[in-house]
Amino acid sequence: MDLSGKVALLTGASGGIGRALGRRLIAARVKTVFAYGSRPDQARQLAAEAKAAGVDAIAIGGDLADRRVPARLLREASDALGGPVDLLIPNAGHAVQQDYTELDLEAWDRTFAVNLRAPFLLAQQALPGMAARGFGRVLFMSSVAAFTGGIVGADYAASKAGLHGLTHFLASRVAAHGVTVNALAPALIEDTAMLPGTASPGALPVGRFGRPEEVADLALAVLRNGYLTNQVLSLDGGGYPR
Repeated sequence: MDLSGKVALLTGASGGIGRALGRRLIAARVKTVFAYGSRPDQARQLAAEAKAAGVDAIAIGGDLADRRVPARLLREASDALGGPVDLLIPNAGHAVQQDYTELDLEAWDRTFAVNLRAPFLLAQQALPGMAARGFGRVLFMSSVAAFTGGIVGADYAASKAGLHGLTHFLASRVAAHGVTVNALAPALIEDTAMLPGTASPGALPVGRFGRPEEVADLALAVLRNGYLTNQVLSLDGGGYPR
């Protein structure tokens, strides 16, 4: 499907996967809001690259742990790019690797706020309009930790597992209106903050870490496909066959 001219909101645009996916959206001529919580220069660079390619774009900051930020991002996206969001990609994630015995409630709450509450609030506000217009894409960014527990932390694994339930709940309610809801579950992707320092590529059947561009390629294929919905797609080098 040709996505040119569509409006996208990509959170976590300053991270490794966010930057790779942002460049795929620019190449597809998607008008994009590159939202960031930190490293603003990375998101602003993406916006500059888009404008140099003749594609409308803007970088917007906001802490997704703040429950007011999702609505603001959607509103500013529509105002800046001349229309409501067609492609919603809640890619931002948060985690601090620590043992479950040391995990405090403040850390737990922030992880859930960024990884699960913010994606829900974004989808809650964007989906009705998508359904009314007869087109929309929501692509959550999960993790293989949602299946396996992973090695980052109990809060991270549980928040990502929550995205799977959210995907299945929402997808069935908007599928008949031309709107798809899916999730990607990558693991051990280099050049990302979520790659634990203890991880070893030798543990994967492919013998190497994944690349952000490989996640971005799959993400764009999902966004282009109107028949694929209600799915969680693993991208983990064969580490977790299902």
